[in-house]
Amino acid sequence: MQKDYIPFKDTGYFSSIICDYLDKKSNLTSFYNHFPNVDNFKKQIREKSRSSFVSKSQRKVLVSVLNKQYQNNITSEKTLSNITSLGALNTYTITTGHQLNLFTGPLYFLYKIISTINLSEVLKQHYPNYNFVPVYWMATEDHDFEEINYFNFRGKKFQWNRDSSGAVGNLSTNGLDEVFNLYSKEIGLGKNADAIRNLFESAYLKNDNLTDATRYLANELFKDYGLVIIDASHKDLKALFVPFIEQELVKQSSFKVVSKTNERISELQEDYDIQVNPRDINLFYLKDNLRERIVVEDHTFKVLKTEMTFSQLEMLNEVSEHPERFSPNVIMRPLYQEVILPNLCYIGGGGELAYWLQLKDYFDKSDVVYPLLLLRNSVLIQSKNQFKKLQKLKLSTRDIFLRRSDFINKKVREISNIDIDFSTQKEHLKQQFEALYKLAEQTDKSFLGAVKAQEVKQLKGLDHLEKRLLKAQKRKLSEEVSRMTDLQNELFPNQGLQERNANFSEFYLDYGEALIPTLMQHLDPLADEFVILNL
Repeated sequence: MQKDYIPFKDTGYFSSIICDYLDKKSNLTSFYNHFPNVDNFKKQIREKSRSSFVSKSQRKVLVSVLNKQYQNNITSEKTLSNITSLGALNTYTITTGHQLNLFTGPLYFLYKIISTINLSEVLKQHYPNYNFVPVYWMATEDHDFEEINYFNFRGKKFQWNRDSSGAVGNLSTNGLDEVFNLYSKEIGLGKNADAIRNLFESAYLKNDNLTDATRYLANELFKDYGLVIIDASHKDLKALFVPFIEQELVKQSSFKVVSKTNERISELQEDYDIQVNPRDINLFYLKDNLRERIVVEDHTFKVLKTEMTFSQLEMLNEVSEHPERFSPNVIMRPLYQEVILPNLCYIGGGGELAYWLQLKDYFDKSDVVYPLLLLRNSVLIQSKNQFKKLQKLKLSTRDIFLRRSDFINKKVREISNIDIDFSTQKEHLKQQFEALYKLAEQTDKSFLGAVKAQEVKQLKGLDHLEKRLLKAQKRKLSEEVSRMTDLQNELFPNQGLQERNANFSEFYLDYGEALIPTLMQHLDPLADEFVILNL
């Protein structure tokens, strides 16, 4: 097993705000609590233990709901033990969340959960008097069906076509047999293919809705590691969140606080993009096949795209009697998570952590402990054959992360038998014009403009010649360039990160049941670099 690393900021695939967060830049320290290192988890435990949201009574509700959700699922003793341990005051969670993507969707679904499991184990080694439970939060209340209804396999897109409305977790799995039949033909024969085929069939053709299918799938992949899967769309859990729902409806508190935070972030640096913008009310109304925004107009609450209206009193009564009908959006969901879980750390991708950084002030205003934020592991898997090709073509790790045009230009310059870099000639030209500038100043300063114009013209001419020469060499070296770009295409499908395009089953066919244990073994959850694994 060979491994290589590249800093996240050198990959070109992570935003400046995330790179600065990883570098612990001082301008961002007010937007999070503690940076995720082993020592800081002790501070986080101390703060979380003082919170009223990790009481025995709260934990009892959590354990009860989880036991109900697992009663029809065959899982490991380790997972069941972890659920039971959540009732104890010395147990804390490490949480990641993900949409209910079809057949896990992109490969990074695995990396999120592996980071969560591995961190739980690392913390247990350092703090043996506490228990740490890895949790996968299923985004069952999302309604963006188009984001989750497909997965890619070897360059082909397998898509579930159907009408949808309401929360995706409630969607019937009817129609997925068509996807299965197409996919089954594509993966071929063999032991690993049969295992993948059985996993898809058992998850999606033997469960009635997408929530149950996803729970089954994640459980089968990670039950041996004690992963606990939670569906937070439950009345008893929502009841714990009622005070925050009421505050949102009456005072629109999240909008006011997060808007001010967004202004602060925007003022810090021009390229710090705002990931999410709050609405006046950051709640949806959830019922049957409905999940629509709640708005308030002239002191009357309305559910968009329906005829439903409520006075403030009626709406608060609805919250009290049916808290399960109120679904937090992306602004409030993190707060909901931290209220119902004894959580220490949230593990997510760059986009997720960027919007979590917008929420620290909102957490403080709500008097809820803000979790540590950890960037999940990112991985590029290379086969032995691909690794040999990289060596033969003299391609480095940093080379293959370059964008296509930069990659080709750099490699053509390197393998060309002539010098395509005109930097020396440009520097020599500039020196010649320096003498002309001095001459112009001594004679007629009005001549300076003409000298400057001629310098610009000649430098542009050299640029043009350099590009022409580079283009000619690309044609001459087209065979070598083609081999390089073909390999980069294999490792970066659609010129994007492998982990954001490919599905795990593509690699399971090659590595079988050893895939996940191998990833578990070689990924460090607290590493701050992108990992390249040669399997």
